[in-house]
Amino acid sequence: MTPIDAGSELDPVHPVPLPQRARGLTSAEVAERVARGEVNDIPVRSSRSATEIIRANVFTRFNAIIGVLWLIMLFVAPFQDSLFGYVILANTGIGIIQELRAKKTLDSLAVIGEAKPTVRRDGRATEISTSDIVLGDLIEIGPGDKIVVDGVCAEADGLEIDESLLTGEADPVVKHRGDQVMSGSFVVAGGGAFTATKVGREAYAAQLAEEASRFTLVQSELRTGISTILKYVTWMMIPTAIGLVISQLVVKQNDFKDSVARTVGGIVPMVPEGLVLLTSVAFAIGVIRLGRKQCLVQELPAIEGLARVDTVCLDKTGTLTEGGMDVTELRPLDGDEGYVRKVLGALGESDPRPNASLQAIIDAYPDSEEWRCTESLPFSSARKYSGAAFSEGDGTTSAWLLGAPDVLLPAGHPVLAETEELNHQGLRVLLLARARGDLDDPAVKEGAEAVALVAMEQRLRPDAADTLRYFADQGVHAKVISGDNAVSVGAVAGKLGLAGAQDTVDARTLPDDQAGMAKALDENTVFGRVTPQQKRDMVGALQSHGHTVAMTGDGVNDVLALKDADIGVSMGSGSEATRAVAQIVLLNNSFSTLPSVVAEGRRVIGNITRVASLFLVKTVYSVLLAVLVVCFQIEYPFLPRHLTLLSTLTIGVPAFFLALAPNKERARPQFVRRVMRYAIPGGVVAGTATFVTYVIARHYYTGSGALDAETSSATLTLFLVSMWVLAIIARPYTWWRVCLVAAMGAAFLLVLMVPRLQDFFALKLVGASMPWTAVGIAAVAAVALEYVWRWVDRRFPV
Repeated sequence: MTPIDAGSELDPVHPVPLPQRARGLTSAEVAERVARGEVNDIPVRSSRSATEIIRANVFTRFNAIIGVLWLIMLFVAPFQDSLFGYVILANTGIGIIQELRAKKTLDSLAVIGEAKPTVRRDGRATEISTSDIVLGDLIEIGPGDKIVVDGVCAEADGLEIDESLLTGEADPVVKHRGDQVMSGSFVVAGGGAFTATKVGREAYAAQLAEEASRFTLVQSELRTGISTILKYVTWMMIPTAIGLVISQLVVKQNDFKDSVARTVGGIVPMVPEGLVLLTSVAFAIGVIRLGRKQCLVQELPAIEGLARVDTVCLDKTGTLTEGGMDVTELRPLDGDEGYVRKVLGALGESDPRPNASLQAIIDAYPDSEEWRCTESLPFSSARKYSGAAFSEGDGTTSAWLLGAPDVLLPAGHPVLAETEELNHQGLRVLLLARARGDLDDPAVKEGAEAVALVAMEQRLRPDAADTLRYFADQGVHAKVISGDNAVSVGAVAGKLGLAGAQDTVDARTLPDDQAGMAKALDENTVFGRVTPQQKRDMVGALQSHGHTVAMTGDGVNDVLALKDADIGVSMGSGSEATRAVAQIVLLNNSFSTLPSVVAEGRRVIGNITRVASLFLVKTVYSVLLAVLVVCFQIEYPFLPRHLTLLSTLTIGVPAFFLALAPNKERARPQFVRRVMRYAIPGGVVAGTATFVTYVIARHYYTGSGALDAETSSATLTLFLVSMWVLAIIARPYTWWRVCLVAAMGAAFLLVLMVPRLQDFFALKLVGASMPWTAVGIAAVAAVALEYVWRWVDRRFPV
């Protein structure tokens, strides 16, 4: 359509004749800049480096404490009393291996989803990696493209750039030749090219781009809650440990090595070191599982966040429907159909980067070669229409608009009744109108003459209905928010079985205040003619009513809402801008992957909440026992080997299996409160029962070997009570959970029955009266646990 100047060439990547224009750098010039280091060398990573992973898992506060105590035990006690150190080594190794596996998964997925800017080199348009851009490169841009480096606009064809992520200014900025463009902004309309003037870390938003795609383990309620718990544990642990050291080494004046061993035995179980490790492992395994389904989790807490979501805002196009469309009917209103087909063909050819609607028109109506485009107005989601002016084959000129009928026509226009009829069938309808004024006039649509209606059928995603049904079953409210006609959107949603799809709202009638908008959103399900700024406002309105909001989308009009939502979900085929701001990218473009992400998040949160109580019950009873020992000025009842055995059988092994088990329970807030309201009473009951058994045993046994017999009785009570805690936490029972609890009990029984294991763990029950007394006290404690935890549920509901 556009005349080809002499000297034009064919682009091997895009087989479209290129007019004479800026050819970009030559290969020699690129090589020179690379040699000078003028390359966009920001290390954009999807995960932490291997060194950072090892450092984060090894150099922790609690590993330092355990490490020092382990070294002490290696010199003063038998091998079996230093087993806890080897357990920490094994656990840390498992954590490192799992996170390295997650890193490998993330890195491979990041390569698949990496944006490929188009640059002109040697006069040819070529897609390259962002990191291969050099200073002076000429980079082509179009709708949805993110500006990856700073530059100066070299070509502009109706180019509009949204800089809101950098400046906070919501309105797109029209760019002309010579204007500055900043990295971190994105194109919302038109196209063009710019010359890179700042690359690498000199670019304005370089650090933002690097941080946005980095693997992170922070900013999550789960991890923040665990950090809070560990902070309080540290405060409790320090004075208790000091008192225990003084009591065992100074006051009792026992054998030095035995006193040290029992002191360490009192300090080690106060540390819930496995809780942090298990959380990291659970998150890492979640990333690996989702990676196998082509789901890129750009921020780990997104797994947790989506599990907490109670409202999902869905953009219709690209989410409920596939990107492609088909023209089903052309309905001329004024003029013959042949002429209208020529106009539509010319309009299709006038846009070098057509959206899905225009692409359907291009496929249906070939271009008329004798028409020449003299001016174009690219489509904008804010305007809801595009346009072009032509010099027709016979020398006459005309200007045309193509867009939403209810935007281009005044209310009450008779054509809108026909449009409504087509919308009720779930069809998308565009109006072709002849413009009377200049295209760059903001009021160009005023007085436009309706010429034809173009009806298009959208291709429904085959998995959309099942996904919407899943969200409904899980109590997650779906809100369809689209820029299309509300009735048409409602008809599509109705075909997919979405409840409330018949009650549609035109967003132009929504109140501007947040409270009124929030009320409308709570009462309705389908919203049409929503502007990009309104999408953002809707997310804020829902959040103001306490909703946790996820936003899905793939177009530039979704970027602002994706950024403000609690969780942004982008399709892999979506614009570069949406992929940049989203926390989750569905690389397979399958809406049906979302339930897997929700389920994975629920599994992680629900199970970590469950097993956290196991770890913290141990911390509470360890602190309580240490305090009681200091107050009563007696020997600490346990050696490290006893508590290593108990921790392994009642916490370590069961927690690993429970943390990775399926869990569909919806995530609930107040993690710390929910965990501690069980851990504190559970730990108090376990610690009290154990101390009572120990005191009775001290009065029962006398002579040499009495302390070993007392320790064995106390160990039996503590094991039985801890097993009951495990049995409660493992509910509701399934066959494998019953087998897990039974296996742990059988393992302890094996230790008590095999002489060599008795000697290794220094456990030998003496007589019959005291062991049965220990069992009886544990039974009373189990009943107390049942009563106390039920009372806590009633007294302190979450």
